[in-house]
Amino acid sequence: MLASSIPSSLLFLLLPLLLPPPCHPADVIANSDPSVRWVELNGAPLSHLVLEPGVGHLYVGGVDHLYQLTSDLEVMSHVRTGPHLDSPDCLPPIVPQDCPSATPTHNHNKLLLMEAGQGVQPGSLIVCGSLFQGICDKRSLTNISQLIYQTSNPVDTQYVAANDPRVSTVALVITTENKQEGGGAGGLMSLMLVGRGYTSKGPGDIPPITTRRLSPVVPPRRAFSQEEELGKLVVGSYSEYNNHFVKAVAYGNHIYFLFSRRDMWHKKEYRTYASRLCVSDRSFYSYVEVPLMCSGGYNLAQAAWLGNHSGEPALFVIMAAGQASTPVATGRSALCVYGMAKLDAMLLRAQDVCYTEGGRGSSGQEEAYIEYAVSSKCLKLPKDSLSEYPCGGEHTPSPIASAIPLPATPTFTSTTQLTAVTTATEAGHTIAFLGNREGHLHKVLVRSDWSGDLYGTLLVDSDGSSISADLLLDENQRHVYVLTSSRLSKVPVSSCERQTDCQSCLAVRDPYCGWCVLEGRCSRKHLCQRHTQPNHWLWSFEPTNQCVAVQSLQPANQSKDEQTQVTLSVIQLPALTEAESLSCVFGLLPPQPAIVMGTSITCQSPAPELLPPMPTGSDHVILPVSLVFGRVTITTGNMTFYDCGAVSRLNQSSQCLACVSSVWRCNWCPLDQLCTHNHSCPNQHIILNQRQDSPGPTSCPLVFALQSSALVPLGLSTTVVLRGRNLDIYTDEAQYVCVVEIEGVQLNLTAAVEKKHSNTNTFTCNPHQFQSAVSQLQYSAPVYLRRGDRRIDASPDLRLQLYDCSAGQSDCSQCRAVPEEYGCVWCPGSPSPSCVYNQSCSSVPADSCPPPQITQVLPVSGPLEGGVLVTISGSNLGMRYQDVVGRVTVAGVLCLPQPEGYQISTRVVCELQPSGKQREGPVLVTMGTAPAGMSTQIFTYQDPQVLDLIPDKGPVSGGTRLTIRGRQLLTGQKSDLSAFLGPRPCYIVEEVTDSQLVCQTGSSNQTGGVPVRVLFGKAERTVPGITFHYLDDPVITDAKPAESFYAGGRVITVTGRNLDVVQQPIIAVWVEPLEVQRVKRRRRLALLTAKQQLVFNSTMTTVVERCTVLSSSQMTCLTPTVTPEVKVKGVWFQLDNVRVHYESIKGKSFTYYSNPEFFPLNRDAPYRFKPGGVIAVEGQDLTRAISRQEVTARLGDQECEVKTLDNTHLYCEPPEIQPMSVDDSNELPSLKVFMGNLQVDLGLVQYDSDSLLPPVPLAAQIGLGAGAAVIILSVLVVILMYRRKSKQALRDYKKVLLQLETLEINVGDQCRKEFTDLMTEMMDLSSDVGGPGLPLLDYRTYAERVFFPGQQVAPLSRQLDLPESRRQTVEQGLQQLNNLLNNRLFLTRFIHTLEAQQGFSQRDRGYVASLLTMALHDKLEYFTEVMKSLLQDLVQQYGAKNPKLMLRRTETVVEKMLTNWMSICLYSFLKEVAGEPLYMLYRAIKYQVDKGPVDAVTGKAKRTLNDSHLLREDIDYCAVTLTVLVKNGAEVQPCPVKVLDTDTITQVKDKILDQVYRGAPFSQRPAADSLDLEWRSGQAGHLTLSDDDVTAVVQGRWKRMNTLQHYKVPDGATVALIPRSQSSSGVGVNQVFQTGERRYSQTWTGHEQHDVGDAASKQKAVDGKSPPGTLLSGHDRCEVQLIPSEVWGTLLTSAVIRWQRWQSLSAVF
Repeated sequence: MLASSIPSSLLFLLLPLLLPPPCHPADVIANSDPSVRWVELNGAPLSHLVLEPGVGHLYVGGVDHLYQLTSDLEVMSHVRTGPHLDSPDCLPPIVPQDCPSATPTHNHNKLLLMEAGQGVQPGSLIVCGSLFQGICDKRSLTNISQLIYQTSNPVDTQYVAANDPRVSTVALVITTENKQEGGGAGGLMSLMLVGRGYTSKGPGDIPPITTRRLSPVVPPRRAFSQEEELGKLVVGSYSEYNNHFVKAVAYGNHIYFLFSRRDMWHKKEYRTYASRLCVSDRSFYSYVEVPLMCSGGYNLAQAAWLGNHSGEPALFVIMAAGQASTPVATGRSALCVYGMAKLDAMLLRAQDVCYTEGGRGSSGQEEAYIEYAVSSKCLKLPKDSLSEYPCGGEHTPSPIASAIPLPATPTFTSTTQLTAVTTATEAGHTIAFLGNREGHLHKVLVRSDWSGDLYGTLLVDSDGSSISADLLLDENQRHVYVLTSSRLSKVPVSSCERQTDCQSCLAVRDPYCGWCVLEGRCSRKHLCQRHTQPNHWLWSFEPTNQCVAVQSLQPANQSKDEQTQVTLSVIQLPALTEAESLSCVFGLLPPQPAIVMGTSITCQSPAPELLPPMPTGSDHVILPVSLVFGRVTITTGNMTFYDCGAVSRLNQSSQCLACVSSVWRCNWCPLDQLCTHNHSCPNQHIILNQRQDSPGPTSCPLVFALQSSALVPLGLSTTVVLRGRNLDIYTDEAQYVCVVEIEGVQLNLTAAVEKKHSNTNTFTCNPHQFQSAVSQLQYSAPVYLRRGDRRIDASPDLRLQLYDCSAGQSDCSQCRAVPEEYGCVWCPGSPSPSCVYNQSCSSVPADSCPPPQITQVLPVSGPLEGGVLVTISGSNLGMRYQDVVGRVTVAGVLCLPQPEGYQISTRVVCELQPSGKQREGPVLVTMGTAPAGMSTQIFTYQDPQVLDLIPDKGPVSGGTRLTIRGRQLLTGQKSDLSAFLGPRPCYIVEEVTDSQLVCQTGSSNQTGGVPVRVLFGKAERTVPGITFHYLDDPVITDAKPAESFYAGGRVITVTGRNLDVVQQPIIAVWVEPLEVQRVKRRRRLALLTAKQQLVFNSTMTTVVERCTVLSSSQMTCLTPTVTPEVKVKGVWFQLDNVRVHYESIKGKSFTYYSNPEFFPLNRDAPYRFKPGGVIAVEGQDLTRAISRQEVTARLGDQECEVKTLDNTHLYCEPPEIQPMSVDDSNELPSLKVFMGNLQVDLGLVQYDSDSLLPPVPLAAQIGLGAGAAVIILSVLVVILMYRRKSKQALRDYKKVLLQLETLEINVGDQCRKEFTDLMTEMMDLSSDVGGPGLPLLDYRTYAERVFFPGQQVAPLSRQLDLPESRRQTVEQGLQQLNNLLNNRLFLTRFIHTLEAQQGFSQRDRGYVASLLTMALHDKLEYFTEVMKSLLQDLVQQYGAKNPKLMLRRTETVVEKMLTNWMSICLYSFLKEVAGEPLYMLYRAIKYQVDKGPVDAVTGKAKRTLNDSHLLREDIDYCAVTLTVLVKNGAEVQPCPVKVLDTDTITQVKDKILDQVYRGAPFSQRPAADSLDLEWRSGQAGHLTLSDDDVTAVVQGRWKRMNTLQHYKVPDGATVALIPRSQSSSGVGVNQVFQTGERRYSQTWTGHEQHDVGDAASKQKAVDGKSPPGTLLSGHDRCEVQLIPSEVWGTLLTSAVIRWQRWQSLSAVF
């Protein structure tokens, strides 16, 4: 982890097959700024970065790691924060026995903040992680490894950060006055406001925004705790809003939170909001939020920064476009800027409208509303409420949300998601630094109109990891710290100082940079001393700015021999003071004083002797003319100094022309042969430059043409005639001489002058026979005229063309092909025919050429189809291409010549034509009427054939060597021969023979069979009946073992797929000598950061070994032998063209170890061995790279079986008899151990002959025989006895088996009968239990009975009976009371005050708790918070007394509130989950119990599930069906009821009531004691039955209760239930019985009431309001559902609620 500069990229080379494998390229840091420094840190992804003001230390938080660094990125301290045993479902401290879901969990850093010190108390670093429900600790700022505060047993109020790494958490530390605790540091207290998103696991009651105490912490208070008097934002259903917090900032007297959430009030789309709180507001009365809108569909905030724009505070927000209606951000993002003044105005407007106008503006449109599903609402308070209560109060509504968004236009947009933003102000301009998810840092200039200009982009992290939202500038605003996934970078904000001149400074277009003219440097504006004066600091971002430049320079050029005044015209020249002056500097010469007159500056040019010499080959020198202020060069121009003499010297052949045609003002003195800048010559005559309105070049003396021919044959006397003009100016007597330069030698020829018409002369040079040593057809020789010592100018193209006909023309055709103007002829004369000039031929030149001669033909064979090119070499093969067209035959077949291959007379290339059949013959070339030229070689037309292919398959990656067999494969040239597999080439790799061709396959993009084709030119042959099959590449899935020793030979078993398609599998080892390694190590100068740095050179070699394929899925390879003097760099398998590195197979590298070392058995003498034992061999590292199964040992010519092998010993068992020696030089066998290729001879082994046992004596043999006979006889006796016993046991077994079969048949019959009965009972049960359904109470009735038990009319149904004149006042007072009840501090103190009253009875406590439950029923989260606070006080109260008595009785308000709260939470569970199965279970058990006799006194039953209440006596009973008369309106209907004849009369009445009233509420059915059972028979037969009457049977001291059997009631008898108050002659059954409320009827009710409840719920869903007097169900808002296993129907509801109180404490706290 060293901070380093950005390295340059490395270049890697790819080596061919079986050379060292290519390495992976290094990780390139792709940015162009070498001043960027970075440090690599552990803990990816790094999430938070903090800068300590005044000190400059940096603090970085990541996963399981925390770092402290200096400003130069040097690590000062490092702390590991994880992983630890944790689970989001468990509360800390984590005990594995209590939390089985706990696993080692990474600790993601969620918060990293700095707490300023107070007084003498130093500051601290606040660190919060995702472990242990997001608890925090404090660390020292000087050394983060030193803990200042950490809790080992945190309570639920200390859970700060989100326990989910994906859920955001932001926080801000503030310091306010400690109003409640005057102590501490000057009466101040530090608080931390935390915003966190919703987490599905862990404590679900933590609000989105809370206030935490930091200091002072006085027991029993705790740091990071959420206390009662500290505010928090309470919401209705946090999971529905799904807040994602982005930033928390402080500005003025307010705190701002930026977050995105679902807009539950309108379209339920995700939007970004900015909320505000007063710093002094502990109760969050001032909470107000406003949506932020960024045009273009950007709705999700990603990062934010509070900066300045145009001198005003502004909030810079990175916004991204959301994916549909989800909180997922897409790549499309933008930077939007919101002025804080406008934001505050929007927030104040929302507050004012909600305070005084009921949330609606003047137009009636809704502008503000109450958010987060709380009971508050916007009011119409006095107009000055906002000014009187700017931070709200207990009577003001909250939390307030604005319905009108604050709009903004994107300043900058990007298609790659932006993730970070920070801003800086430079020279009044705002610069925004933006990071994106691909590691780029954008630099944007934010203009005053809110538009943005992107002026630079830098790749900070080459890995492409996202830039963290914590983007910070250092204290001097010169660097920006960029945090990515695993790297912290220090990036300079500008590169001004790297620009060395004005042009590059302005071209960089960096708002930070500008050119400081008089200081001569590129700098920031405040660093330039005179930046306030015009033209002194030129801003690079202003497009109209130009550098100080020389607009013109007079004169721009002058002769080096002159000295004049130079005037510079300069634009944008900065003003100087009177005491300051400028200087001119020419090149490196001393400065000259400058005279400034406005924008013109005059300087004296340097003296001629001071000028530098002219460069070689140049006629001028350019000197920079610099305008200098002190030592600073302001601007520079260029001035040219020329040398006329150099102009003529550089052009010797035409000095006058060059002089007067020059761009300089040079004149020519012809008589003096002088080029001068002067306008006069020593000898008066002068030719002026063409720039001075003079004829110029036309006045120069000049030889301008050749009058004779320019073609001059060598070896023949020739006269050269020249023409000249303007030569009359020469009046001296000097002679003219013609000069011809041949190969650097001047040939002087006297010239005769002949005067022609005006100003023109003819010069005839003496005849001369020209010669040249260069053997070539033509040589160009310059020619010119000289008069005395003067050289007369000649035209540049004036040259003689000397030629030699015999040069390169070796035959007649070549000679006659020379152009006619040369006059070359083929002379057949002696001594031999040759090509000469026509005048040099001593005989008659030949009119025609000899017949063609053919010396060579390639190739001498071709396919029948033709198509190959035949090259014919020889002489006299025509003078041009047209001569051979149609005149070439090969074996009697016309061959078409190719123009691109034709060479005059010596070569003809023709394309072979089809012959139709096999033939042979010479090659003929015919020229005109001459006899045809015939080759001595015979050309053959042949029919090549391909017959076979080996192998016929290979991998798609290629590399398979195919052997194609056939006949006449050497047809044509090798270049004409090619092979193809389908459309892909097969590369010929060996010399082709007439019967065999070997080629190597290339790669294919698909598998399958392809035909094999061989091309002979254009003739194609295909292997008949055979196709080559491309198969899937071989895949290696495993290779073991992974180590070997240097000797090699260890078997590597390779498994995989398609291994049999490989033709030549090999294992290769890449090695490098150790000496090279040491040299490279000494020469290494830089730290390589690449993952794998391999430098290839010639010292690296490869050793290979062939592998053996066993099947398609397995092959074996023997490890190659390497020497210990090398270092193994890599091992791979080469499967044709497929290369598989060993590291890629199992993730680890192959290792070579030193060879095992064996110690000899004996040094001098042979090893003595006693037969029957083992030979122990000692050694070292015997098992480090081999196993026992791979080791063999041989003793002589036999094997010594290896029994044991460990690291230091080998034990082998030799044969019993001494083996023979395999070495003829020694009789004793030697022990040899074989390990792969390693063979070790351990020495000779000699068997001990003394140890052989003597023969057994005869007496002993007889004794042994007799003993053996006795033993055999005893064994036979035992066997006979065992057989007899076995037969007896078999007979007994068959008898038992028969009995089991009989028992099985009986049991089967009984089971079938019972199963039939059971099926019948199940059908009866389903029909009985199915009934009308589950009779649940509606929620309103359920709540009334729980809240107000025993009350006939609950307060819920009462209406306010008020006169209309007082209704508004009372309603307003109730609303104010409602606001007070929503103040937790007021409510808790109100309850404590009530309970402190002596006359506050237990019933009053229950009523108050129930009324509070009703009032806060639609705000259960707030109700829960209040209840938790009260329970804390109750715990402290009982903790000081007797904890065991707590929650035993409902004696306090909070206990009744807890009962009501749990009843609300249990309702949906009973209704939707547990109610129906419990009710069905109850009915089923009751049905089964009632089918058997039940003791009416003890309750014991025959069919009970309770063993302790089992009726064990055998009682005879039978089922009886009674017909019960039931009145339905005016009609009486019979109803069958099943009872037992052993049932008592009361039991019969209960069963009848269960059947008749099974669909009615239990509270509405009559009690059995209030009814009589009447048996009716006929019209007048009425008998009232009872349990006890005068007919009851008395047995001793006991009286038997009467049953149906006692009264002899038959099956099918008719009975009726009558009221006990009526006579036995009643007329019917009364159907309506009101018995009042029973204590068991708190849950079950009828369908009518249930339907009413459903209708009320539906009405609420439609209208959005509650019907009057209706208590709404709270199960939708209750997020904590307690599910006890003991709940059983209505009878257990009350008991369960009490039992759950203790359970709830663990969930609440």
